[in-house]
Amino acid sequence: MSSSERASRTSTVIDIESASAYKEPVATKLEQDTIDPYLVQFEEGEAANPFSWSRRRRWYLTMASALLMLNATFASSAPAGIVKELMEEFHMSETVGALTISLFVAGYCVGPMLWGPLSEQYGRRPIFIYPFICYTIFQAASALARNLASVLVFRFLGGFFAAAPLTNSGAIIADLWDAETRGKALALFTLAPFAGPALGPTVAGFLAVTGVSWRWVFWILTIFAGACCVMIILTIPETYRPILLVRKARRLRKETGDERYWAPLEKQSRTVAQTLEHTLARPFKILFREPMLIAITLYMSFVYGCLYLLFQAYPIVYAVGHNLNAGVGGLVFLTIPIGGMIAVAGYVFYWAPRYNRKAKELAPAPVPPEYRLEMALYAGPLFTISFFWFAWTSYPSISIWVPLLSGVLMGFSISWIFLPLLTYIIDAYLMAAASALASNTVIRSLAGAGFPLFANQMYKALGTQWASSLLGFIALLLTPIPFVLMRYGPYLRQRSKYAPT
Repeated sequence: MSSSERASRTSTVIDIESASAYKEPVATKLEQDTIDPYLVQFEEGEAANPFSWSRRRRWYLTMASALLMLNATFASSAPAGIVKELMEEFHMSETVGALTISLFVAGYCVGPMLWGPLSEQYGRRPIFIYPFICYTIFQAASALARNLASVLVFRFLGGFFAAAPLTNSGAIIADLWDAETRGKALALFTLAPFAGPALGPTVAGFLAVTGVSWRWVFWILTIFAGACCVMIILTIPETYRPILLVRKARRLRKETGDERYWAPLEKQSRTVAQTLEHTLARPFKILFREPMLIAITLYMSFVYGCLYLLFQAYPIVYAVGHNLNAGVGGLVFLTIPIGGMIAVAGYVFYWAPRYNRKAKELAPAPVPPEYRLEMALYAGPLFTISFFWFAWTSYPSISIWVPLLSGVLMGFSISWIFLPLLTYIIDAYLMAAASALASNTVIRSLAGAGFPLFANQMYKALGTQWASSLLGFIALLLTPIPFVLMRYGPYLRQRSKYAPT
């Protein structure tokens, strides 16, 4: 098998698992499928196959998907810049104010369990359109809210529907790209979850400085979401191959009058109980039976939680300690996506070519998943250093530029932790990758929702230096995880029920 053939096969496997319902008929009827002349498949170079679309079109869809991710994560953190105004109007505490961020991220915990399976049943496009329309409506509802309860409920529902692009956008990458190019697409794509939260407080902070109502933050979110709705409707087609094959089968049956043409997804038969078990229970069955997945999820959840904790910690250091106003204080969050952009450039120009060379060297054998982890070996220690750097340079007497640079290192290291660990999950679990990623996403989102709730109390009780140092010490304890996986990953995969070797 050639390198390109292997890449195509790997892509198909990942795509089928991202359609968990589609996987089982293929696995159980493999021999029948390969000889049945009425099984509908794509011909080589067929225009309907997303792999055959022009690179320009596929890169446009990749960037459009990243923009939708940016939109959703931008909305998650935007209230951080107007918490003071919300506290004054609704007479709420700092902890309740943090809920405006936490509840939105909590919606990410629930949404993926629904939107992922629905996109596998009905396709990517409708699960982009309808949830995004609802997401837009709840941004407008937040702008019109007249009491605290309404704000909190609308924030949770907004996060629930915003989870659709979080789920679907990554799936589109698998729909469009083969294994060798997918790494670059994912590298650009993974920048959005960190750039979006950083932009939110910046925009909201400058609005607060101008003296306009806090409601304008939500009106801007509504306008942004509405513009993205129009973009989805006009420019994003269906990309999910099992659904496209169903459409092709229907067309052939209509054109030929022969009802024997069929697509694999049409053979799916699963009861409601089986669907619920596969959707809700299977991801956590895999998680609790897989030591390496538990370790990865623990590490990624801590890193993700720290990202959202910074929305409480940065104002304490920069607004209180360095007397920055809400607008300029919001700019400090931009150091994180700046670091992320540097990390993406490093991946695209160094790590991706290096991986491609390795794939050619080992062909026709696949590249071991552990090869993906090398980035994390460097990023883990850098992430730990960034917190100690931030901790002990956050004194008001020290130039503000010194702790700001720690944010660049933090954003850099976060990107280099997330990208290799996510791709490791995909490469290691293949046919169970979607379920493994689903449980990972839910636990990460719980951490992102929970960390901001104790940030203020922790920083007030321990002080800025020791609170950040505590996070640094925990990061230090978790740093060996990629090293352990590099050493023992092959052994753990051999003993795994879900990771093929």
